[in-house]
Amino acid sequence: MNILQPITINGHVFKNRVLFPPLTTGYEDKDGTISEQSRTFYTRLAKGGVGYIVLGDVAPIPSFAVTPKLYEDSQIDSFRQLADNVHAYGAKLGVQIFHPEYNSEALNALFAAGKMQEVRSQLHHDMDHFVNEVTPETLDKIIDKMCACALRAQRAGVDVVSIHGDRLVGALCSPIMNTRSDEFGGSLENRTRFALMLVQAMRATVPEMVIEYKLPVITPERGKGGVSIDEAPIFAQWLEQAGVDMLHVAQANHTGNMADTIPPMGVQPYCFFADITASVKQVVSIPVSTSGRIIDPAMSEALLNEGKADMIGIGRALLADPDWVNKTVAGRPQDIIRCIGCNEGCVDTVLNRSFIACVVNAENGFEAVRFITPAEQRKKVVVIGGGPAGLEAARVAATKGHEVTLFEKQNYLGGQLNIASIPPRKIEIRRSIEDLTQACHQAGVQIHQGSEADTDSILALSPDSVIVATGANSFMPPIVGIDDSRVCDAWKVLAGEQQVTGRVVIIGGGIVGCETAEYLAEQGCQVAIIEMSDKVGAGIGITVLPSVLETYRRYGVTQHPGLKVTRIEPKHFQEAQENQLSSYELNIACEDQQGNILPFVADYAVIASGARPQVFDSSDLLAQGIEAVEVGDCVKVADISHAIKTAYDAANSI
Repeated sequence: MNILQPITINGHVFKNRVLFPPLTTGYEDKDGTISEQSRTFYTRLAKGGVGYIVLGDVAPIPSFAVTPKLYEDSQIDSFRQLADNVHAYGAKLGVQIFHPEYNSEALNALFAAGKMQEVRSQLHHDMDHFVNEVTPETLDKIIDKMCACALRAQRAGVDVVSIHGDRLVGALCSPIMNTRSDEFGGSLENRTRFALMLVQAMRATVPEMVIEYKLPVITPERGKGGVSIDEAPIFAQWLEQAGVDMLHVAQANHTGNMADTIPPMGVQPYCFFADITASVKQVVSIPVSTSGRIIDPAMSEALLNEGKADMIGIGRALLADPDWVNKTVAGRPQDIIRCIGCNEGCVDTVLNRSFIACVVNAENGFEAVRFITPAEQRKKVVVIGGGPAGLEAARVAATKGHEVTLFEKQNYLGGQLNIASIPPRKIEIRRSIEDLTQACHQAGVQIHQGSEADTDSILALSPDSVIVATGANSFMPPIVGIDDSRVCDAWKVLAGEQQVTGRVVIIGGGIVGCETAEYLAEQGCQVAIIEMSDKVGAGIGITVLPSVLETYRRYGVTQHPGLKVTRIEPKHFQEAQENQLSSYELNIACEDQQGNILPFVADYAVIASGARPQVFDSSDLLAQGIEAVEVGDCVKVADISHAIKTAYDAANSI
C-alpha cells in the first residue's frame, strides 16, 4: 500500500505517509512543558506505527493559554524526552509554532494583575483588530521569537518545524480580516509578506530541519484566516520558493466555530478537503498533505492513488485507535476501531477546558495508567448485555485471556446505539456497533443473541466473574394523562415502534429530545420542544449544536425552556387553518417558573425525560461466591464514554 511507503523530505526519511496533524490536547502542564500525560499519548501513537507526529499549538511566548510552550531553554528537556520516545519507534516529530492573534504581552500583564474583566475586553478587541494594529516593528520581534523557538526545538531533537499558517499569520494573509493599508495589507503579495518573511527567517535559522507550512484556505462557506481558494495555489508556489519543504493544506478557521475545521459526523463529507489539496499539489514540487474526516486506510490509499496528496493526516481516527497503522501493516484494517466523528470526547471537551479523551477508546488521555494487562489466571467471565458497555467489557476480558460468554436478550447487538444512530447526521454511530462486535469475535467471545440471561443460565456456565451491563430504560414521568394513546416514548419513536404525525410536542429538551425533534421535523412534523430547565439542548456539544439549531431554523422547530408539563388531556375540536379543518387531540398544560399556565395543543406528545438504570438482581450470584460488578448505564445513566470506560476498567481488573 502506498500509505505505508516511506517518503524523503529534505534528507529526512519518514517511514510511511501517515501523519498525526496538530491538535490542541489539553495534556500539557500549566507552564507549557510536556507532561507525562502528553508524552505517553504521543509515544503511544508512535508505538502504533504513525510515521510523523505534529505537536500542535507550540507557543514561542509565555501565555495563559493551555498549550505547549517553548520560549525558554528550561523547557527544552521535556521536548527532548518526547522526541527520544517517538524516535524509539521510528517516528518523526514536528512542533507547530504559532503566534496568537492578540497582544500577548499586554494580556499577560492584565492577567498577572488579576484584571480579568479587562483581559476579556482586550482579548475580544484583539481577536478582530490586533491583525490591523500590530506594528511592523512588533512583527519583526514576533519573527525573532518564533525562530528562537525553532532553534530550541532543534536542540531538543525535533525533526520538523511546522509553521501555523492560521492564527496571526493567517489573519495577516486574509482578504477578510486584514484591512491594513501598509506593506502588509491589500494585495496578496502584501498580505502574505509576513508569512514569507517568517519562512525565510526560519529557513536561515534551522537549515537542517524540515520546514512545514500549514496552508489554511478560505472556502465560500467557511473560514476567515488564510487565503482564498484561488489564491492558495499562487501562495503555495511562493512558499516553496521561500524555503518550505512540505505543505499541509487545511480549512481556514477564525469563525468561532471549531466545527468548520474539525466537523462532527454528518456535517461535511469524508475527505472534504482533498480536492482543494489536489489543486495546490498540482502547482508545487514539494510534498503536500491533507486531512479532514479521513477515517480508514481505504480512504487514505485512494487519495494517494488519485494523486491528491503525498501524505495523509489522520487525527481523530488515531484517538479512537492508535494502532490504526499497525493493523493496516498487518493486513487487518477490519480490526480498526473507527472514529465516529462525535467530537464529544475530543474537540468539544477541549473547548470546555478539559483534555482529549476519546469516547470509544478508554485508554485515550490515560495512556500512562490505562492499558490491558494479561490475566494472571484464566477465568470464566459472563457478560450480561450487548450494548456498548457489555461489548467493551467482553472485548477487554477476552483480550486479557479470559474465557468470555456474552448474553444479549435482543436479536441484535448495540443497545441504545441503535436508536442513537437514527437522528439526522448520526448514522456513523453504527460504526461503534460494528467495530465492537468485530473486536469481540476477533478476541473469541461467545455471543448469545436473543437470549436473556437469568441466574440459572449463568450458573450453568460456572463463571468466576459476572459483568452486568443491562443498560437503562426510558423514563416516563408521573404526569397526569401520560397513558393516553397519543403520548409516545422517544426511544420507541426513534426505533420505529411508534409513529407520530402532524403537530408534535417533545417533552424534554435534553440530547434525546433535541435529536428526536430533528428527526421528526425532517419527517414533516411541526415540532415544539418543552424543557423544564433554562436551556434546551444543554448537553449537546459545542461543535454539534450549530447544526442542530440550523435544522430547527429550517423546519421551524420552536423551543420553550423553563416550562414544566403538569397535565396532558385529550381534547377534540377543529380549528380553521388556511381554509382547512384540522383535528387536534391533546391539550398539554405547562407551568412556567412564575406559576403561570401555558397551554400547548398537539396531535402527539413524545416523552424524552431521560432514563433509569435497568436493574439486574445478582444476589443469588453473590451468594454462590461469584464476583458480580455493574458497568455502564445500569450503574449510572450517562453516555457512551461512561459506558466504555467503566466497562474497560471493570474487565481489566479481573
